[in-house]
Amino acid sequence: MSTDPLVVFTPSGKRGHFAVGTPVLTAARQLGVDLDSVCGGRGICSKCQITPSYGEFAKHGVTVAADALSEWNSVEQRYEDKRGLKAGRRLGCQATVQGDVVIDVPPESQVHRQVVRKAASARVIEMDPATRLYMVAVDEPDMHEPTGDLERLARALKQQWDIPGITADLTLLSKLQPVLRKGKWQVTVALNKAHDDDVARVLEIWPGLHEGGLYGLAIDLGSTTVAAHLTDLHTGAVIASSGIMNPQIRFGEDLMSRVSYSMMNPGGDVEMTRAVREAINTLAEEIAKEADISPTLIVETVFVCNPVMHHLLLGIDPVELGQAPFALATSKSITLNAGELDLSAINPRARIYILPCIAGHVGADSAAVALAEQPGKSDDLVLIIDVGTNAELLLGNKQGVLACSSPTGPAFEGAQISSGQRAAPGAIDAIRIDPATKEPRFRVIGSDIWSDEPGFDEAIGATGITGICGSGIIEAVAELRIAGLLDENGLMGSAAATGTERMVPEGRTHSYLVHDSTDEGGPRITVTQGDIRAIQLAKSALYAGARLLMDERGVDKVDRIVLAGAFGAHISNLHAMVLGMIPDAHLSKVTSAGNAAGTGARIALCNVAARAEIERMVLEINKVETAIAPKFQEHFVAANAIPHKTDQFPELSKIVTLPSPNFNAGSGGEGGRRRRRG
Repeated sequence: MSTDPLVVFTPSGKRGHFAVGTPVLTAARQLGVDLDSVCGGRGICSKCQITPSYGEFAKHGVTVAADALSEWNSVEQRYEDKRGLKAGRRLGCQATVQGDVVIDVPPESQVHRQVVRKAASARVIEMDPATRLYMVAVDEPDMHEPTGDLERLARALKQQWDIPGITADLTLLSKLQPVLRKGKWQVTVALNKAHDDDVARVLEIWPGLHEGGLYGLAIDLGSTTVAAHLTDLHTGAVIASSGIMNPQIRFGEDLMSRVSYSMMNPGGDVEMTRAVREAINTLAEEIAKEADISPTLIVETVFVCNPVMHHLLLGIDPVELGQAPFALATSKSITLNAGELDLSAINPRARIYILPCIAGHVGADSAAVALAEQPGKSDDLVLIIDVGTNAELLLGNKQGVLACSSPTGPAFEGAQISSGQRAAPGAIDAIRIDPATKEPRFRVIGSDIWSDEPGFDEAIGATGITGICGSGIIEAVAELRIAGLLDENGLMGSAAATGTERMVPEGRTHSYLVHDSTDEGGPRITVTQGDIRAIQLAKSALYAGARLLMDERGVDKVDRIVLAGAFGAHISNLHAMVLGMIPDAHLSKVTSAGNAAGTGARIALCNVAARAEIERMVLEINKVETAIAPKFQEHFVAANAIPHKTDQFPELSKIVTLPSPNFNAGSGGEGGRRRRRG
């Protein structure tokens, strides 16, 4: 066992032991970690910025001491003095390994930056926003009628707009008088009126007629990505959409790892809260810049998120969510000021609305999906699956709605996969394997041309082929099963057993070679037995959750399936069913809702009545707790088979005939597992 320090990179999860004194950039390169550098490590370009994390990381089996990296040096100081480094950042070419360390590579330091696939879905929304613009003519002050300017503004709004009452904070009061006089007593105000409040808040005031627009942010705060839609509060149009990686990934890729980090590291929850709030500020700045508007015009923000993210956003320690009975600090919707969340990149008086949570493991994101998809108004029985690091499922119709969450983990997003990466240019996102020749053809993000078509090499010249993302690995595993290279139990066969040299030995198991560009300095992309196992575990958790809900309703089939989430929009329905991710159904009854949680956030942003509706709906949704359900493990084990050990897939069998090889025949059969001795 190596005594050299262990270096773990996030979000890739790649790790290795390196001698003391090894530069972080060198370690990253040797492991194939995506860390940028233009100057070749001379400390000039500063593109190799990294963020070390300290404390106890149970997930990685490592404790990171304060002196895990070399001390800050003169090169870093020179760059800090010249251009400034974000707090906690180091230069990867200057910082050297001194002990076990966990290192986060931020998105801007990655060559292949992620394409966050959370574009806003086109959706007709009835506009009734909580924040509106009103122009009024205010009476000038009169010595014979000694009232304040705010009181006369309130009177004008009541007379001219039938607004019963207003309130304003000190920062608004301090600008009220000069704006009134500049506008010659005609001003435009932005008023926010909650659905359960008669008094409206003055969020902003402009002299004369304000024609610069008014905007809100709908933010889907996910475990892996944070997606925001800048929305015109007058038209409901999405002006710009942007997304960034959730920086909390360095504390743990899944939610329970983050809860664990908070439990084991005093102040860990504060650290994670700070990180995500900073990320939201960065995202707000970027989206305002992209839309070419002043950030002060963003006067409202709606958040949807899972319960752990909900608590960490609010600055609440999520420790209680890590153990039964999974108690939330509050499950109700929350309305507050931007300043209470340290959101300094938008209007300081902006109002924040956070949708209610359904239960301890089913959060405001699921509530948003319910608002967008309305399962409770469906005539037929619909199963809605929001696929992500933590999958949320809704099953229902007019007779009632059930909900649960399932811990799928990050494998569906390319993490924990040997050649896996997030969805970015250069990643394989679709693959087909010829059942006769066993040869693959694939498509890469950034091009619509398949690898066996003319012009493919030119089309991917800028990005190359860098890895395989979540939708790609799902298709790869399903295609291996269709082509007879993978048996029902998830075992891959040898070259001799399958008749293709693409099956290469790897220890006691075999891998399928998808692409090898090592001769040109590129990667060797394979699907390993470990990758198959990671996908089996993820899909089994997802399917087991669906079966639990179906058990609760006493049904063996559903009428239709809706795949929600950014990831759901990029999954091939056929491959998902071959894999056994979703229950059997006619493929025409399996549809994608895109980013339904983001759509629900936009609905709540644009329609104040929708907030009252979702607050009522969540009280009527019945929660099924997978963590303590006796049959979950039984369903999980049966779902390990591809597509399933016991459940029949009659609709699937009409369109695909799955071969039935067995690569575990006897002791150590062709491609099979060998029995351990002793």
